[in-house]
Amino acid sequence: MSSRTGRDLQRYNHGCRQVVGCIPYRCKKTDPTSCVQGTPIDNLEFLLISSQKNPRMMFPKGGWEIDESLEEAASRETFEEAGVVGEVEVQEYLGTWSFKSKSQGTFHEGHMFPLRVTEELDDWPEKTVRQRLWVKFSEAREVCWHPWMKEALDVFASKNKKASKHSSIDQEPRI
Repeated sequence: MSSRTGRDLQRYNHGCRQVVGCIPYRCKKTDPTSCVQGTPIDNLEFLLISSQKNPRMMFPKGGWEIDESLEEAASRETFEEAGVVGEVEVQEYLGTWSFKSKSQGTFHEGHMFPLRVTEELDDWPEKTVRQRLWVKFSEAREVCWHPWMKEALDVFASKNKKASKHSSIDQEPRI
């Protein structure tokens, strides 16, 4: 089991490296199938991972390569870095952010998706260089190192709140 390496297949947009990532989440309950769109944010947990080079926490993300779709890249990066698999919620695309890489000093274009975790693996490609941390929403916002990822988490919460309102309206008895 190993991660993809190298930059020869990376996508660039006007010189900006394109990366894709996920906000992995699950219901606090033991039954992962109980997670549905609009589950209250307080009933969710979010998975952050450490950087390879330091203990800073973030959501999994990495290079989008020319031989894969955005969804495939999101799923692959989340598996390689965080050791989880699940459903990339393409219809709930969170957005695109431009950010400057501190290590390389270049601009990147980051695409983010929610990923509903269906399985947490004991072994994964970057297990020896990363730590995983499941936290509630407020703690995820607090400990996530990258401001653009915090913004993506806020977009997730906003979309989730709207979905929650719609599902509660649909469940009200009609008179």
